[in-house]
Amino acid sequence: MKWPNKLKMALKGAAAGWKGAGYDFSSWFGRKFWGIDNSKLASNETIFSVVSRLANTLSSLPLKLYKDYDTLTNNVADMIINSPNQNMTGFDWINKMEVSRNETGNGYSAIIRDIRMQPEALIPIDSSYVTPFLNTDDNSLWYEVRGVNGTYYIHNMNILHVKHITGVSRWQGISPIDVLKNTLEYDKSVQEFSLSEMQKKESFILEYGANVDFDKRQRIIDDFKRFYQENGGILFQEPGVSVKDMERKYFAADTLASEKVTRSRVANVFNVPTSFLNDIEGLNFSSNEQMMIQFVQMTLTPIVRQYEQEFNRKLLNVAERKSGLYFKFTLGGLLRGDTAARTQLYQVMLRSGGMKPDEVRRLEDYPPIGGKADELWISGDMYPLEMDPSQRKGVKTSGKEAE
Repeated sequence: MKWPNKLKMALKGAAAGWKGAGYDFSSWFGRKFWGIDNSKLASNETIFSVVSRLANTLSSLPLKLYKDYDTLTNNVADMIINSPNQNMTGFDWINKMEVSRNETGNGYSAIIRDIRMQPEALIPIDSSYVTPFLNTDDNSLWYEVRGVNGTYYIHNMNILHVKHITGVSRWQGISPIDVLKNTLEYDKSVQEFSLSEMQKKESFILEYGANVDFDKRQRIIDDFKRFYQENGGILFQEPGVSVKDMERKYFAADTLASEKVTRSRVANVFNVPTSFLNDIEGLNFSSNEQMMIQFVQMTLTPIVRQYEQEFNRKLLNVAERKSGLYFKFTLGGLLRGDTAARTQLYQVMLRSGGMKPDEVRRLEDYPPIGGKADELWISGDMYPLEMDPSQRKGVKTSGKEAE
């Protein structure tokens, strides 16, 4: 059996989500998704919000294969962008990887190669079934994958691994949800307490001027309930009877303060602006563009760079990388700003010879027209520093105006 086929069989039970010839992962379906209890992701609105936002943003970014700034298409690029495997689009695959990375701290995908050692499929693997370790013989990194039919070992060049930060002595990423354990438990306790207080029915204290036996007390309580319900909450206070409302301990401000603390801590751990979690108090950005710049620089750039490095190292061989091939996510769309900001940028770049008209049209999703639009232009009132001033248009020399 060829080693690619062995690898396919080895991944049986480790790659989640489908059933087909030679593999059956249907036993993983049920309460758990990817074999992981999703109670935090499924029951906490703040965690769901930040994870879905990061995953959807990353999987929506254009991903292309470049060679010296020019786009290129080959089988590997078509696979990762359009069809990583027979069941997923490129959006779905990156989305799953990013959700797993943010939920468990690690996202894994096995690289299936053809007989020529070229990647032909990328299959996500449940991170709870994977353990990285170093081979003591050559100090190389391997991954132990515990599948349904046994345990298998895959070399690091045949598995894509994206993760959150790791310690010095470990290769697995730290789960952000584990870091937020105390915060989430506190938030859950506050919500449960608030909900229980809100669901409590109105309570009263009835004081009678004389002692009553058990049967009479029960008749008084039943009569009190009946009168309260039939009269829309209006009570009749008899002589010698005192009715007091029992004060509730629920305060909406306490819940809001708890939610604000939770949003702030979640934003810190996931390294996103608090405004992305709908917390705009104290927001001092003068424009959405500046807020997006912070998000791209501090949050997205490190994540994107990690994916690009994994793709370049493990999906391209050394010869391809030396020839100038590399994968790259396009972040420019997130930094384009509003119409006024884009217009000002394009005007400056066009007049200074920094961009071609066709390049501007591509950025604005207009078709290029070629010809003079594919050339660099410079404003007529600008000249190279080394140019003789007498050669400038309109400058008079010897009593005559230069033409």
